[in-house]
Amino acid sequence: MVRRTVSSLLDGGADRCVVVVSAEAEAAVGSALKDLPVTLTVNPKPARGMFSSIQCGAAHLRAEDRGVLLPGDMPYVRPETVATVLSAAVRSGLTVCPSQSGRRGHPLVLSTALRDRILQAPTDAILRDVRSLEPCLTVEVVDPGIHHDVDRPEDLGFHVSGDA
Repeated sequence: MVRRTVSSLLDGGADRCVVVVSAEAEAAVGSALKDLPVTLTVNPKPARGMFSSIQCGAAHLRAEDRGVLLPGDMPYVRPETVATVLSAAVRSGLTVCPSQSGRRGHPLVLSTALRDRILQAPTDAILRDVRSLEPCLTVEVVDPGIHHDVDRPEDLGFHVSGDA
């Protein structure tokens, strides 16, 4: 599942990926991604929550990187969607997220300003609150995968235009 998620990012135009894992998942995820251009980093305190993983990933970005945030359990996001939000971010310089039918989803492309806010935020912060301090451009897409994460085995039965 994580390989498909990372492949979607790479096929959509990301030049490299930072994948944040727990110490327990490091070997398995590393093996699944061994031939892809990824930087694997361990979140030393995953119990602090998802925002701590976002901060770990953001800390591995270069100064010029925008960063594309896509949870590893969202394998149905299409590469075309990644390309669309990346392109909009490059043109606008803003944080960009996709929307379908008026509902925002993933991936979120971080502006450099938002990336810096994430890094400076307290560890108990929530992404939604930090993101709300920066303008965000919403781009309409036709991709139900932006809302579909995999929490249980039965979630893997999701089909996107015969592409599952």
